[in-house]
Amino acid sequence: MSSRKKRTGPGLSSYVGLVRFYEEVEEQVKLNPYLIISIAIATSVIVILLKIFVPKP
Repeated sequence: MSSRKKRTGPGLSSYVGLVRFYEEVEEQVKLNPYLIISIAIATSVIVILLKIFVPKP
C-alpha cells in the first residue's frame, strides 16, 4: 500500500471556470410542472387529431 495522502482540492471544472460560470447564471424561467404536462398532452392530442382529420395527399 502507498503511504501517500490523497490531495483534495478544487476540481478540474473550477480550473476552467465552469463552476464560476454556473454560479453567475442563476436567472432561470420557472414553470409549473402541471403546465409542462398539460403542454405535452395537448401536443399529443393535436398531433393525433391532425392525423385523423387532415387527408394525406
